[in-house]
Amino acid sequence: MAALAIVAGLVLAAVVAHGAWNARRAGPRQPQILQPLERTEPTLGTQVQPAAAPEPPELSAAAAPPPRQGPRIDALIDAIVPLRLEAPVSGEFVLAHAPSTRRAGGKPFLLEGLDAESGQWEPVALGRRYSELQAGVQLANRSGALNEIEYSEFAQLMQAFAENAGALIELPDMLEVAARAKELDTFAGAHDAQLTVTLRANGVAWSPGYLQQVAGRHGFVPGAVSGRLVLPASDDPHAPALLTLSYDSRAALADEPELAAVREATLSLDVPHTPEAAEPFAQWQQAARKLADDMGATLVDDQGHAVTLHAFNAIGQELRQLYRALEARDLAAGTASARRLFS
Repeated sequence: MAALAIVAGLVLAAVVAHGAWNARRAGPRQPQILQPLERTEPTLGTQVQPAAAPEPPELSAAAAPPPRQGPRIDALIDAIVPLRLEAPVSGEFVLAHAPSTRRAGGKPFLLEGLDAESGQWEPVALGRRYSELQAGVQLANRSGALNEIEYSEFAQLMQAFAENAGALIELPDMLEVAARAKELDTFAGAHDAQLTVTLRANGVAWSPGYLQQVAGRHGFVPGAVSGRLVLPASDDPHAPALLTLSYDSRAALADEPELAAVREATLSLDVPHTPEAAEPFAQWQQAARKLADDMGATLVDDQGHAVTLHAFNAIGQELRQLYRALEARDLAAGTASARRLFS
């Protein structure tokens, strides 16, 4: 009887193990939990406590780094409004009287001052004095061209600001601004490019944790939005992400994300936002193939057709023409003005 009980116990254990294996195989693929041995770089699912770093020395006001410059007015993509002053004014004065918003409808606008000491135009800042001011409203972005209603709203804001600041304003003609906006919007629409390719699971679905872990091996980090991973630009920490990997945000926000099943993820490249010298297309293509290999996925286009090497080559040839056209317009991919226009 004892022998029979032992055999029955072994059979029962085998049945339970087999059932658990089948359940694991049927559910979404889970991230591998790595146990650190001596010194291991941290990965998703692994918590490694870094050694305590020495306290950084305190910076004096003189040694503190200067504030980072924001976007600048550009005559290529902005309608510029000069504001003449009778005498220099402080940055505090300007900001106290400036409009509370920096948008006119769907178009942003910028405010700059001519520094009384350096003689350089710069975004208005505290602790500075300015002899002249100027504002620039963006002529076009991905929401379309600046229309007459938006321009009228911008003009009203600037007129009120000029009265409060005691400045003489020179507003450009509305019809001329609208014509420039339409022309720029037409150019931007013909030279915009956002490349996407979908990774579709061949068999077992992925859990969000598994997807994050695999993407993390290739340099992707969590983005600001749930269900989005980004590959940061290596040369500029303030630059937009080089690549974006998106998946169902509902899976990322699920109460039990380890049980959520993800069957597709989209890898995208916003072409005008990244300099050609960074070889973003090559990185997009390489990342797509590596992720597909690691996750057991097929690369498909928005019609569900498999993406071939020939298709990648054809896209690369079209991109070279696009880069040349943007450069000819002085809006090379990756420049601040190109990023503003294609936003």
